[in-house]
Amino acid sequence: MAEPSSIADYPLLAGIASPADLRALPDNRLGAVAAELRAFLLDTVSRTGGHLAAGLGVVELTVALHHVFNTPDDRLVWDVGHQAYPHKILTGRAGRMASLRQKDGLSGFLKREESEYDAFGAGHSSTSISAALGMAIAAKARGEHREHIAVIGDGALSAGMAFEALNHAGSLDADLLVVLNDNDMSISSPVGAVSNYLARVLSSRFYNSVREGGKTVLSPLPGMKDLVHRWEEHMKGMVTPGTLFEELGFNYIGPIDGHDLPLLTRTLRNMKRLRGPRFLHVVTKKGRGYAPAEGDPCVYHGVTPFDQDTGEMARKGGGKSYTGVFSDWVCDAAAADERLVAITPAMCEGSGLVRFAQTYPQRYFDVAIAEQHAVTLAAGMACEGLKPVVAIYSTFLQRGYDQLLHDVALQNLDVTFAVDRAGLVGADGATHAGSFDVSYARCIPNLAVAAPADEAECRALLQTAYEHPGPALVRYPRGAGVGAQPAQGLATLPWGKGEWRRQGRDVAILAFGTQVALAEQVAEQLNASVANMRFIKPLDDELVLQAAADHRLLVTLEENVVMGGAGSAVAECLSAHDCTVPLVQLGLPDRYQAHGTQAEQLADAGLTLEDVVARIRRALQANPSGHQHLA
Repeated sequence: MAEPSSIADYPLLAGIASPADLRALPDNRLGAVAAELRAFLLDTVSRTGGHLAAGLGVVELTVALHHVFNTPDDRLVWDVGHQAYPHKILTGRAGRMASLRQKDGLSGFLKREESEYDAFGAGHSSTSISAALGMAIAAKARGEHREHIAVIGDGALSAGMAFEALNHAGSLDADLLVVLNDNDMSISSPVGAVSNYLARVLSSRFYNSVREGGKTVLSPLPGMKDLVHRWEEHMKGMVTPGTLFEELGFNYIGPIDGHDLPLLTRTLRNMKRLRGPRFLHVVTKKGRGYAPAEGDPCVYHGVTPFDQDTGEMARKGGGKSYTGVFSDWVCDAAAADERLVAITPAMCEGSGLVRFAQTYPQRYFDVAIAEQHAVTLAAGMACEGLKPVVAIYSTFLQRGYDQLLHDVALQNLDVTFAVDRAGLVGADGATHAGSFDVSYARCIPNLAVAAPADEAECRALLQTAYEHPGPALVRYPRGAGVGAQPAQGLATLPWGKGEWRRQGRDVAILAFGTQVALAEQVAEQLNASVANMRFIKPLDDELVLQAAADHRLLVTLEENVVMGGAGSAVAECLSAHDCTVPLVQLGLPDRYQAHGTQAEQLADAGLTLEDVVARIRRALQANPSGHQHLA
């Protein structure tokens, strides 16, 4: 790989310390800026890894937005954040791109505390329109005039929240511009000279003055108001695909070529002069300008460091991942039970359902970015005798919480949740960490919660949960485990029962999920006992009480926030049985943890071998007789 270049190697970019410098450039220099921006983005992300294809696709759009609008006074709100790297580069952060997604470095998403240009934090999808509308309403209430621009992708527009925001915005006269970045052409007609011409005309001051003038002149005449409205809608409906957005109350423009900078800047300037809710539809190509990413934007959506010349990526850790374990299990389970169907909210590759989708296309349902719908869809299927498996990330299941509680668990429906990315996830940071699922799931009646210690146990617990005649959730982490080879077949484990992994004295460590491996290392140093609890709910009360009877200190260890987590379940069990053995609860702290490697995040949480050993030794010293309860 070539030596890393610096921002100084890109003379135009080097002269842009903020968007004000970009706005000072003439329009005819913007194409050169975009070319340097794309090259610099490719160079830096090839070294750090991160989200690539989405950013490559919005280079021209980002340049045009910051050139036309007076950011940060004008509020620019990006959805999700996958496409935000060009925005970061143009807003004073180019010199820090080498630190992207690393501890104490730039976030891979939008963060308000990172820059005044990040008007709204992002990481999950479909929030931009709601946030920008809220800002527009606030500005109007204060008598302040500024623009509010929400940039959202066609995938994110599939979520109900986006349409809720559009429905509300269309009923108001707040100044809001929604830019739809359509990079899959999934809801648009082909882009060409005619549609580009229409966009220029429909967004022009002349067209809109005629449009408003015609309404003013004709509407007062008897019977003409409805006719004028119908004529306008029919004319626009015949030549543009924006009838839906017009019906929602937006002035729709497009679709236009999102890589045509002169067209983009002219259209945005025209739309800036308009007032009220406006909708600009731009069509872009994901991965634009880098052939491997254009050819396979899914693979190059999120990348490890890679060779720019060949496109070859650095290999991720060895061994089968937990996602791979799930992928094998769900295909084998489907072969054995024709009732099994698999559901994912737009995470086919990430959740390990590619082979299932290819093998059982009629039993596979990708519902797009619609987690709430995914969960209630599963509930409906379960009502009619199917056995749905919902493959979802821990952080995204949060978005379907009401449906999990009300539609599935309340009715005690037979739905299995395969919850990937539970616990800390490294470089994706706080927005994607699965730090809370134990706390938010275990309080729900009827819902079982399990956490496998390794890959072999993951497969067995998935089958155990699947055979349980009610809702069950299996949480497992990102990446590979300890290398435990899953057995073939569809064996199960005893329901609600843990196991002793090691017998020691004085201290019993009750470990949940991935922390069993750490517990065994700690136990070697302290001659402690280790229990692999397996189930958080139903908790193995018998094992907990046996541990309390035979040891003078109990320690719970989990990769979930301590508040309301598995340790809390153990404390509740001890309290219910009037057991006063000292208890130390170790897990994630009561805060959002910044991005870094998973090892760095665990260290920040105090979950290293050294930290845990030291904490247990302090507890033993403070309670030599084992009778004083530890808070």
